[in-house]
Amino acid sequence: MDDLVKQAMAKWPNVPHAYGWLGLGMRGDWYLRDAAAQAAGPFSGPGSSAASRGSVVQLDKLLEFIGRNYLADEQGRWYFQNGPQRVFVELESAPWVLRVQQEASGAYAVRTHTGEPVQVGRALCDEHGHVYLATDRGLGLVHTLDTLVMAQAVEDVVWPLEDVQADSLPERFGYRPSPQQDQAAAG
Repeated sequence: MDDLVKQAMAKWPNVPHAYGWLGLGMRGDWYLRDAAAQAAGPFSGPGSSAASRGSVVQLDKLLEFIGRNYLADEQGRWYFQNGPQRVFVELESAPWVLRVQQEASGAYAVRTHTGEPVQVGRALCDEHGHVYLATDRGLGLVHTLDTLVMAQAVEDVVWPLEDVQADSLPERFGYRPSPQQDQAAAG
């Protein structure tokens, strides 16, 4: 976490949390969701639409800032610490989107959508054909552009592959896909 963010948190400790204003898509894109996007429906799942997703963040410095300050709380809700305010993230799939590369040595390297290297324990495939990796940073969805590299890793038996049901992943890996829905349900 940035020092400037830590200083802001110390200076203003009681800033209310924000829900629904930021989303993470299946390809690692961050989406800013203004009031109109939120009013158009949920970020993902039933009732979502292009209008409810919001606008893709494209500014490199903002992407880097979000990435450096992206964390999870004790309840498994992922958030971006924006100065003193915790902005909870709506997840389209998993908390991480992973890029998989095969190096010249033949080894496989995996990085998160924020650029962090991770260690992989195993691979999972859901009923939709989406491939996930259980890593030391949590569960991540393999980016669609890395499907061929991941297929080679599976063929090479680099990581054990197991079948899973997509709806079981949040509980199994301890994350909350929609803190906004959780907050609304809590009243």
